[in-house]
Amino acid sequence: MQDYLIRATAYGGKVRAFAVLTTSIVEEMRRRHQTTPVATAALGRTATAGVMMGAMLKGEEKLTLQVKGGGPIGQIVVDADAQGDVRGYVDNPGVDLPLNAIGKLDVAGAVGTDGFMYVIKDLGLKEPYRGSVPIISGELGEDFTYYFAKSEQTPSAVALGVLVDVDYTVKTAGGFIIQLLPGLTDEEIAQIEKELGLLPPITSLLDRGEKLEDILTAFLPDVEVLERREDIRFQCKCSRERVEQTLISLGRDEMEHILEEDGQAEVVCHFCNEAYRFNGEDLKGIIRQL
Repeated sequence: MQDYLIRATAYGGKVRAFAVLTTSIVEEMRRRHQTTPVATAALGRTATAGVMMGAMLKGEEKLTLQVKGGGPIGQIVVDADAQGDVRGYVDNPGVDLPLNAIGKLDVAGAVGTDGFMYVIKDLGLKEPYRGSVPIISGELGEDFTYYFAKSEQTPSAVALGVLVDVDYTVKTAGGFIIQLLPGLTDEEIAQIEKELGLLPPITSLLDRGEKLEDILTAFLPDVEVLERREDIRFQCKCSRERVEQTLISLGRDEMEHILEEDGQAEVVCHFCNEAYRFNGEDLKGIIRQL
């Protein structure tokens, strides 16, 4: 099934909901970075959150998520924007850990719990918005829930999941963010919490073919879908021209040193793992511009 995102409301507009299927996006990241299953799950969960948080933005707004938990995976970085584009990487895509105590991928063990999650939003203002919270679980769904409650003062429930197949490819990935807005009664909040508690893991629902709309309806009976988007995708902003500008910024002395020492240059993009190669003639051309 093609990746897609839905935006919805429920309880007469007092609940805001986002849900997304990101199987193809996460598989593209896995393929590009050759991540192990636990790294795929950690990066995929973060990217899934990024897509939904990007859908909360408008116009040219964009955001960066940084997860620095002190675990062996190192840093997780995801960029997302209001257009539905997302990209990301982990410092150590080859991290490999035994399954956790309940036989699942040990995402918390890979991410770690000694650090912070950072959310940086470029809203077109002079300075970007920066929010951060301590990592409380490392499983990431709970950490994003904590971020919304503490940094944005919006009580939320965040579910994120990635199911990796036996051949290490991504079988399914997706998630939802439910946000409780002013006006809900204590009884309504209790009912939502009860229904959420009965919900199977998001990957179980997606793996058996459940549609996002049906998943939301299971605990938000009067859900109204406001928007369905099929334009979400993995998309990197890098290009040969941008990399060339980076080389130019190194200055004449550094470029001449690279030409003399190596005779060529190769720059690999962190986000998409694309390699840009510049031979000796390319480097001489850059030096002539300096």
